[in-house]
Amino acid sequence: MIVAAFQGPAEDFLPELADAAARARGGGAELVICPEMATTGYNIGESIEDLAEQADGPTARRIAEICREHRIAIAYGYPERGLGTVYNSVQLIDADGRIRANYRKTHLFGDLDKAHFSAGDRTVVQAEIGGLTVGLLICYDVEFPEMVRAHALAGTELLAVPTALMRPYEIVADVVVPARAYESQLFLAYVNRCDTEGELTYCGRSVVMAPDGTELARAGSATELLLATVDPDRLAASRRENTYLADRRPELYERLELSGKKAQA
Repeated sequence: MIVAAFQGPAEDFLPELADAAARARGGGAELVICPEMATTGYNIGESIEDLAEQADGPTARRIAEICREHRIAIAYGYPERGLGTVYNSVQLIDADGRIRANYRKTHLFGDLDKAHFSAGDRTVVQAEIGGLTVGLLICYDVEFPEMVRAHALAGTELLAVPTALMRPYEIVADVVVPARAYESQLFLAYVNRCDTEGELTYCGRSVVMAPDGTELARAGSATELLLATVDPDRLAASRRENTYLADRRPELYERLELSGKKAQA
């Protein structure tokens, strides 16, 4: 399957997304992945409360129309209105315009996240797109190796990670994300913003990584649409060569976790 990573700002997002979807489909892509909070912007303060929508709200319905029009699946970040709270979420809609998965960010980063969002409590959220098992995380989540490993153990083949990574944290896009793909043996698409909001300047550097450590596509610091091929045969070959998942010893890790809890008590 060809996957597209749409690195871009949130200004006029829906028209830009429609254009990106058309171009991605023209390049053979079956899935477009957008940044964190792509529909509204990330660093928008109290406006989040007003802009938050339910998972099946008007923005979701418009994106579903884009999916149907261009026959392509789309994963996008948005502020989700829940029962009395707001979540930092990513939703996956398929080429038929059906909501297939919705994930709420579980690890909130800094005051900006914690002031406006509640944390989700589901570790692994997946859906099948184009014959591949696609998993969802958001930004800071990928910096916790346990989260990525949980996806690998649950059968995720392509992990889609919308993000809003700002300077000076390029090390995450350049070092941490490639390491996560390799150590957990899965394809990983890390899709960032590239604009400025208030005091935050997003660094771009979106990347699609293969499980064997190969960088399949890498963006610079401007708006860009990346295309990369995600091949299950390549994943299987990499897992045969790099046997981290097969060689795990969970019984040891459980003891380590208990020891850590005792040390903290």
